[in-house]
Amino acid sequence: MDFIEVTLHVNPDFADILTVELGELGFDAFVETADGFSAYITEDKYNQPALDETLERYDDFVQVAYTVQKIERQNWNEEWERNFEPLFIGDQVSVRASFHEKPEHAKYDIVINPKMSFGTGHHETTTLMIENQLTLDHQGKRVLDVGCGTGILAIMAGELGASEIVAVEIEDWTVENARENAELNNYASIDVRLGGAETIAGEMVFDIILANINRNVLVDDMPAYKAVLKPAGVLLLSGFYTEDLPVIQERAASLGLDFVSHREKHNWVSAVFKGSESS
Repeated sequence: MDFIEVTLHVNPDFADILTVELGELGFDAFVETADGFSAYITEDKYNQPALDETLERYDDFVQVAYTVQKIERQNWNEEWERNFEPLFIGDQVSVRASFHEKPEHAKYDIVINPKMSFGTGHHETTTLMIENQLTLDHQGKRVLDVGCGTGILAIMAGELGASEIVAVEIEDWTVENARENAELNNYASIDVRLGGAETIAGEMVFDIILANINRNVLVDDMPAYKAVLKPAGVLLLSGFYTEDLPVIQERAASLGLDFVSHREKHNWVSAVFKGSESS
């Protein structure tokens, strides 16, 4: 299947909120540009009127110009190779593509070939999730990554010593990409499955659950996460804004999950919750 690239020229102060808005329309890969960002969506999901309607809501606040082009799937590598720069997270984690040289002083070295999947580590939410993962004991733990994208968080769990990792995604080509990245990092044992929250119903219980999606999905699917979280297990969430944190906290509290901490970056948040032995 081919893809649609929408390149938005917009004030950087509005780039994050528009990324979220386009995510709600089905766009699921984003690349920063000098004056905005490019967003990608499969051709079958692209809805021009919906895009125009969304952007028109911001007419009173910011000027947005955009261009649209079709990209054949086999040319996607060209697109991200042109924009994907290696980075360090938490002064410990190197995230790079296979065409980058391996750094000398990284404690953890993750290689990601993202294709059309979200999660290169460049977006604030992925960075925040990894920073929080670095604070958690993964050794010998069973980990679930919901909405795994490229598989970067599941791979990070492997690097931190998790003994069993399940990752789920709703797009078949994303599942394919996550499996490729898992193998690339010598974690072929990561069980990558096609589906959403329903995929884990009746599943084994997990010590750690990772979910970097968006506020609405997190609120809707949190009961499903709680159902497969061990007592005193850890739920690590991201994909929402600072102003959304109270909503996430309220939903978690209603399920018997205690708020532990959160990190912020450019108004994005990653929050840590923990179950209780009695819940």
